[in-house]
Order: sequence, then C-alpha cells, then structure tokens
Amino acid sequence: MPRANRPPFRLGLAILLVAASSATAGEFEIQPLRVIETKAVVGRVETRDVVPARPRIGGTLVRLEVTEGDAVREGQSIATVIDDKLALQFRAAEARIRALASEEGNVQAELDRARTLLERGAGTQQRVDQVRTQLAVIRNQIAAAEAEKAVIGQQSEEGAVLAPISGRVLKVPVTRGAVVMPGEQIALVAGGGFFMRLALPERHAGQLKAGAAVPLHAENGETRTGRLAKIYPQIENGRVIADVEIASLGDFFVGARVLAEVPVGERRVLAVPRAAVRTESGIDFLTLATPAGPREVTVILGRPLDLAGASGVEILSGLRPGDRVVIP
Repeated sequence: MPRANRPPFRLGLAILLVAASSATAGEFEIQPLRVIETKAVVGRVETRDVVPARPRIGGTLVRLEVTEGDAVREGQSIATVIDDKLALQFRAAEARIRALASEEGNVQAELDRARTLLERGAGTQQRVDQVRTQLAVIRNQIAAAEAEKAVIGQQSEEGAVLAPISGRVLKVPVTRGAVVMPGEQIALVAGGGFFMRLALPERHAGQLKAGAAVPLHAENGETRTGRLAKIYPQIENGRVIADVEIASLGDFFVGARVLAEVPVGERRVLAVPRAAVRTESGIDFLTLATPAGPREVTVILGRPLDLAGASGVEILSGLRPGDRVVIP
C-alpha cells in the first residue's frame, strides 16, 4: 500500500487566518495559520448495487453466455434454463384443446338438431336447454385449456435469465449443464458506479463533516480528491462508517483497498518560508528583526506547509505571533 509509513495524522494545505504581510522587503511577519488535521485510513472500493441474476423456473442450464469480469446491459439475456416437462405439458394442453374442439362441434350439431325438432313439434325445450348448457361447459373448458397452454408457454419463455442491472459480472457460481432451482443465483452483477467505504475510530465521529474533500492515493501513486458524501449514524465495533464519492474512481477492482486521508479537525500553527531557515551544525536558526537590530534565534522545525503557494515549514518552538523574520 503506498505511503504505508506515513504518520497517522498529516497536515493538509494551510489556510491563512490573517494574511502574512511584509512591512519591508525581506521581512515576514509571523501570524497563526489554520491547518487541517487528517487521519490516514484504508478504505474499500464498493459498488452501489450488487444484484444476483436468477431464473424464474427450474430445469437444466443449457446456455451460459457470461463469465467473471464481463460487462452486461440491463435486460440482456445471459443464460437459458430449459425444463423438458414444460414441452410435454405444452403438447398435452394442445391435444386437450383439439379434443375439446371436436367435442364442441358434436355438441353444436346436437343443439342444432334439438332446435329443429323443437320447431317441428317433435322435441322439447328441456332437451334444447340441456344441450345448450353442455355446449357452454365445453367452451369454458376450451378457454381454461387455452389459458393453461398460455401459462406453460410463459413459463418456457421465463427460462431466459436476464441481467438485472447494467454493470460487471462478479461471480458465476454455476456451469453449463447444471440443474438449477427457481430463484437460484446464476450470476452476481455489480453496477451503479463505485464509491469508497471507510471505517474510522469512533473518537473522530464528531469531527467528520459531510462534503469535506478527501484525497485518495491509488496503487500507481496517482492521487485523486473525493468528497465525504455520507456518514452513517451507527457505530459498529468502535468504528464509524463513511462513504466517499469521486467523479471518476477509475477501473478499480471491487473490494480493492485504497489509502485515504480524511479531515478530522483543525489546529493553529506558526510557519515561515523555507528560505528563511538557516542550518548550521544540525541546528536550525532564524533571524528576527527587532528594534535593537537583527537577532538570531534557534527553532525546532515541524512539517512542511504550503504558504499561499510558496514552500514553508512549521515552527514548533522559538517564535511568537507578531515576530518579524528576516528572509535572506
């Protein structure tokens, strides 16, 4: 992991509270600066959506078109499941419909004869009503058989396994020729974009602010800046969970670990331009402009800072606000 030896707290870019001013050329007036404290943590690359692709019927997996890492579109057919029993049931439904249609023709002819006999006075109304009822029953049976046939046809079409979202396939736990059950996972698809999920010690929970800039350091040394988008209200195992969004996180692996620097507070420091520091025999000196004339003081240096675009360094001891430092 890049920058693994960094101290846990790092200084961000310095922001001037009171603009540093020079009374005369070559002098720098010491004023407090506000710097951002950051916590270096390792986050995980996550996807917004992870959805399994499942079949709606059981049967034999006869077609499998994807493997791990493939990109898919929402609604794309990625596999096909066939249940041989459905084809037999479909043919049986068709045969039943044909049989009922033949019986319907016979009953219709019987109804016509009964009506003819009734008109000639050789039949009864009871017989006509009986045959008419029989014809209605057969027609209802045909309608039921056709509906059953449609259901079987729909079940056959549901053998196509569709990608639930657009994204990339993470897992394919089955192989072609396997027997699968309805709802069994055929592939796991990740989509909806990437984001970083961080877990920070709970002592920093009150210092996190939504919208804060978070630098991210990739394996290749590239640094990108994200935004602290969401802070979860529940603390788990002494950790507060937060999500970092970035416009283009890159082609990361899901679950990859990336170093992030999360702002957790601010403090005031004293700093001078790096050119003002003189080192002799391992001791750092600054020259101060005083009413009595130039005076050298020893100082203890801290971490590098950015002073309005110029190179600066933090002074841990040896200076007070209002001192005027001579810059060679």
